[in-house]
Amino acid sequence: MRRNIFFLLLILVVALNIQAQTSRVKITTDKGAFIVVLYDDTPIHRDNFLHLVQDGYYNGILWHRVIRNFMIQTGDSTSRHARPEALFGEEDVPYTLPAEIIYPAHYHHRGALAAARESDDINPERRSSGAQFYVVTGAKVPSSRMTDIRAYVSRMTHNEVRIPHALAEDYAVRGGAPHLDGQYTVFGEVVEGMDVVEAISVVPTDRNDRPRQDIRIITAEIME
Repeated sequence: MRRNIFFLLLILVVALNIQAQTSRVKITTDKGAFIVVLYDDTPIHRDNFLHLVQDGYYNGILWHRVIRNFMIQTGDSTSRHARPEALFGEEDVPYTLPAEIIYPAHYHHRGALAAARESDDINPERRSSGAQFYVVTGAKVPSSRMTDIRAYVSRMTHNEVRIPHALAEDYAVRGGAPHLDGQYTVFGEVVEGMDVVEAISVVPTDRNDRPRQDIRIITAEIME
């Protein structure tokens, strides 16, 4: 607990030195670049992400988990010097973040930026990973599937979250991963270069969902 408090205080100090207009981040990869905007109403996740970007944490690491029509994930710093077929995703920074689930304002539409986390059985507070994040690339969700998805989300959130009709319609048009709604912190979204994200999402992968040909974040930069 003390370690978590220490790192969160450090993030706050750094965030005070980052101007408000720098809530856009350009992520350059082997497949091209895309831009994300970070939400102001998830300030802990926003400032933590900006701190890591400013510190160069993401430069050189792999997209270690890619699932077509679902999402692409990164944030394991040990992947910088990856061995072929090595399994990644277990390493992280030495702290977690309190959940900032602002639903239904922020949901898992295609292009959403969200924090990874440990499963409910060992993480009932749904605290977020300090560094690992994913971008949603889910396909369009037909209305015929939404009844089952609504039931699943309701069960996973103990009847606290219901997918509104307007969001169901958006998922049918835009796509996404509605089965994650209300369970993970969505703290931003892709505003430019979604074609690059899609290019990463369709690469061949191994049995552990790691791309067979490494795809790295070359740089992540706060935009002025």
